Amino acid sequence: MMNSALWHGFMVFLRVAAMAAMLPAFGEESVPARIKLVIAFAFTIIVSPAVTSIAIPQGTGDLLILILTETLSGLVLGIGIRLFVLALQTAGTIAAHSTSLSQVFGGSGVDPMPAMGYILIVGGLALAVMTGLHIKAAQLVILSYDFLPMGRFTEASIISDWGVSQVARAFTLAFTLAAPFIILSVLYNVALGAINKAMPQLMVAFVGAPVITAGGLFLLLMSAPLILSVWVEAMDGFLINPFGSIP
Repeated sequence: MMNSALWHGFMVFLRVAAMAAMLPAFGEESVPARIKLVIAFAFTIIVSPAVTSIAIPQGTGDLLILILTETLSGLVLGIGIRLFVLALQTAGTIAAHSTSLSQVFGGSGVDPMPAMGYILIVGGLALAVMTGLHIKAAQLVILSYDFLPMGRFTEASIISDWGVSQVARAFTLAFTLAAPFIILSVLYNVALGAINKAMPQLMVAFVGAPVITAGGLFLLLMSAPLILSVWVEAMDGFLINPFGSIP
């Protein structure tokens, strides 16, 4: 009985640990490995009672297949969620380039990125945790066993089509979130061109640079709550129905 329980917990841990390593906030590079291990154990304790156990394999080959399938399933889940963080980072980079703030880097991140993107990522991760990301992630793992059964490989074509659709969805979301800054940039350049046409002797670049910088910061102040709420809503939709495109 004890061996069966330990085996069941081990198999759940493989999927959960792979997903937790990619999970926003909990799986960031700045989080120590020991903390990530504790998080994986905590998720395992929560998820294990809700998952149907399978028999202990008798051969080494069957054991290796189970380990491989569970690890890959966890990575699929984790990468699907991680794409939303990349979408938010991409949106911040687009916004920074559109408002001439791309040279202002945030120094607290592991990877260098514009400060505008870092602000959005920190705010998004904080909002995701506040809205119960850990609970939704546990529900996602339990749901995943219906679509990614334990010990079975899903067809590569299905996973690849699903992955391509998720990447496309991430870039679409990033462009949508950065749309206010792109519109501001277009209006700024059109106005700058008109002023330059009317007054060729005026150094419009020196006049316009402070305007676009101040406008970008003000727009970030006004639109950040809406951007983060749209982002969290999109991620919640994925967590509720992550495999909607899988037949």
